[in-house]
Amino acid sequence: MEDFNKKYNMTDAELFAPIDKDELESEKITAPRYSYWKSVFRVFFRNKVNIVVLSILAIVVAFTFIYPAVTGYDAKVDPFENLMDTEAKHLTPSAAIDHFGFGLKWIFGTGKGGESTFDSIWYGSQISIALAAICAAVNMTIGILLGAVWGFSRKFDMIMNEVYNILGNVPYILLVAVLVMIFSPSFWTLVFAMTILGWLGMAYYIRTRVIIIRDHEYNLASRCLGTSIFKIAIKNILPFMTSVIVLEIAAAIPGYISNEVFLSYIGMGMSEMSLGKLIYEAQNAMVTPGWGWEFWTPVAVASLITVVLYVTGQNLGDASDPRTHM
Repeated sequence: MEDFNKKYNMTDAELFAPIDKDELESEKITAPRYSYWKSVFRVFFRNKVNIVVLSILAIVVAFTFIYPAVTGYDAKVDPFENLMDTEAKHLTPSAAIDHFGFGLKWIFGTGKGGESTFDSIWYGSQISIALAAICAAVNMTIGILLGAVWGFSRKFDMIMNEVYNILGNVPYILLVAVLVMIFSPSFWTLVFAMTILGWLGMAYYIRTRVIIIRDHEYNLASRCLGTSIFKIAIKNILPFMTSVIVLEIAAAIPGYISNEVFLSYIGMGMSEMSLGKLIYEAQNAMVTPGWGWEFWTPVAVASLITVVLYVTGQNLGDASDPRTHM
């Protein structure tokens, strides 16, 4: 004992002082703090490909929403600014630069009215992306909320299954086309047509996922202990649904853009100058020698936007899965 006192220069009372025992503290496990969203972004940015794709997405968003505002693009005036210049129509990029001088707006050439194809494409992208974002927000919100109730309530499940069996077999794009034909083709008409039943598939998918997770043992135990259904949904089910929801949104937004482009290409789209309307109006240029730029540039930009949005959403959805955070 004296050796210990000398070695540590401490008295017996200091060496063998009793400590208080806290039973609650003894049950705690020391572990690093876990942040769900911090882990999501850590996994997402760990893949260098995602940084490249996100950079491309940032450039696309900047040209779509910032570029038209900075240049002061006016959809009612700018498409006709060179209408009287007969030499300015249907120019290739090199011919447009030779005619007008070098400028960013001429790098995609000119259209049938001598307008800048570059400016028209990014203004059209703004309309197409806004349409897709609104449709996705409406359909995802209704689908998630209704699907959660659908999965928990057995009485509501019986009713909604019959509704789904009837309405779920109606061809979606055909229904949208019919509604556009009945009403005047416009931005909000297309939003209405794409959202009137667009939520149904999402609601059924969420319902199926909720039923699978709802009947797990820990959820049954929580209900037996008196935990509210709302708390079970928030604490026990939602964390497992986040990656699924992100993946669905990732597929939905490019899908709505593709639907809008397709409807406009067959002449049933909205009256606004969207990407689909640009492609529709330039389809004759596709087969005319020297005019192909008018058609293929909006097609390329539409493809780039849908692919980048899809890849970003898919990878973010994978990163949202808690199982990837280990």
